[in-house]
Amino acid sequence: MQKIILIDDDVRLTDVLSRRFAQTGDYHASAFKTAEEAMARADQVQHNVFGIFLDMMLEDSLGIDAIPALIAHFNPTHLVVMTGYASIATTVSAMKRGATDYVAKPVRFATLLRCLSDKPEIDEVQIKPMTPAQAEWEHIQKVLMENHGNVSRTAEQLGMHRRTLQRKLQKHAPVSHAIN
Repeated sequence: MQKIILIDDDVRLTDVLSRRFAQTGDYHASAFKTAEEAMARADQVQHNVFGIFLDMMLEDSLGIDAIPALIAHFNPTHLVVMTGYASIATTVSAMKRGATDYVAKPVRFATLLRCLSDKPEIDEVQIKPMTPAQAEWEHIQKVLMENHGNVSRTAEQLGMHRRTLQRKLQKHAPVSHAIN
């Protein structure tokens, strides 16, 4: 049975995912609210784990900042970043830090299983150009990452009022135009 670590501050999500992974009969999942907690309680988990699912936005920190330490501590075969705030900038940042995959929430359980596969199925996808709203979202996310999440500095650089930027950030990312 393969060992999986789930790091997300949403306890309901980790409870559901733990049960779903256990139901496959192939995985045993341990859930933690922070990367630090997972590493501190490593006695519950083997140091060589098969996969880690890491939320990008944890309560008090950016999950992607913990990627190098998690890799050094657990030596996972797969490290998948999950986020409700997907953007090209955060994807690139996660991959540069060592993530093997990146998925946007909400995500199907089958997609998570594919992330753990050495030979994931390749869906033929037809991609349309980004909409202006998607391009704006990507640009905002890139500038926000460059400013280490500082909303005031980001708003100033983008030439918009801080409240306007906060409203844009509270909205979900524009939907993708990929057709499955």
